[in-house]
Amino acid sequence: MKDEERGDAHNEMSPGGSAILRHDSPQPSSGYDVAYADDERICAHIEEHLGEIGVVWHELVSFGVHIDIHVVEPTEERPFVTLVTSGMSARPMTLPPGLESPEEWRLAELMMVLPPDWDLSEEGFEDERHYWPVRLLKSLARLPGDMDTWLGWGHSVPNGHPAEPYAPEQPFSGALVIPPILFPEAFRMAGEPPIRLFQVVPVTDAEMEMKLKLGLDAVLERLEEVYPEIYGPLNIRRPVLG
Repeated sequence: MKDEERGDAHNEMSPGGSAILRHDSPQPSSGYDVAYADDERICAHIEEHLGEIGVVWHELVSFGVHIDIHVVEPTEERPFVTLVTSGMSARPMTLPPGLESPEEWRLAELMMVLPPDWDLSEEGFEDERHYWPVRLLKSLARLPGDMDTWLGWGHSVPNGHPAEPYAPEQPFSGALVIPPILFPEAFRMAGEPPIRLFQVVPVTDAEMEMKLKLGLDAVLERLEEVYPEIYGPLNIRRPVLG
């Protein structure tokens, strides 16, 4: 299998200088015990910077790392749902040679912001149109271990190759990994070793291609112009770049 098919970020670069991570055929981690993240530390960080945790969806069957999803319920001050992973940081990621301050980027977790009326019920999760954000977070959190690679600032991950929508009637087929712009204080967890908390922003195929050609800053600037709330709750009907 060629390196670019395995998703090695340091071997495949876009014209805009961005690393490309593909996850068409992830190989489930095997051959070692399941690793668990420092859940107490992660929960303390979530509650200090993002809000009170209401529900935790515990993974029943794990490969390589055990990944839970913490749900921060909406409040008047923060009228949206925040999903945060716990498990990606259970194992250090494989970083490319020459990366500056590698100790700062070996461990990470992910978050995503949803509208307050997103159906997160057990019945709703029977429909992929409701469940796909959870599936996306879990697949991205497991990707570094499955692919012997890493996820970091500015990475883009298509949903397959060629990319396909995450669910029926959804426009998004890829994800950008960026710092939590609305919650800058949440980017680095207190304590050691360093753990970074990245936000996942779903994008369309055209937006993904634009990012690969022009770079992260350029596509974020354009997204901000057409939809200033791009870093807020997911909006499947937001204006898209074409």
